[in-house]
Amino acid sequence: MAGQSIYDLTVKDAKGNDVSLSSYKGKVLLIVNVASECVFTGPNYTELNQLYAKYKDQGLEILAFPCNQFGGQEPGSNEHILEVACTRFKAEFPIFGKIDVNGENTSPVYKILKAGNWTMFEDNIQWNFGKFLVDRNGKVYDRYYPSTSPLSIEHDIKKLLGIK
Repeated sequence: MAGQSIYDLTVKDAKGNDVSLSSYKGKVLLIVNVASECVFTGPNYTELNQLYAKYKDQGLEILAFPCNQFGGQEPGSNEHILEVACTRFKAEFPIFGKIDVNGENTSPVYKILKAGNWTMFEDNIQWNFGKFLVDRNGKVYDRYYPSTSPLSIEHDIKKLLGIK
């Protein structure tokens, strides 16, 4: 993974289609591991939707990666995940196929994201709704705990988007 950029990767969306992450070059990315049945689900989807609606036209993309590694809180199929995210929570940002964010089957996306110097986080993702903010050049700008409200990082998003 050393020297590899997030833009070098191709991932599967929730419908099974290949998506080259190079299509997001030049965008500010908020990458989140999501789950449908977590106590954080409702508040996070609500606030992620607010951020996306407010900043998508200025260059923000939110990339949601479902993961079932924390308390079995994303047990459904990709179709079920899409139903929950898009119908129940009205998500309009991209939802990708279910992945692992920790362990031997860690997605390459998360290998790159976790490669930074995250001493207070250690190497692993702690729970659902861990967040990574990536700048327009594909460099990880910051990492946020699962309990961090998406709206509380709006100032960092605005900074990377060049909004005063």
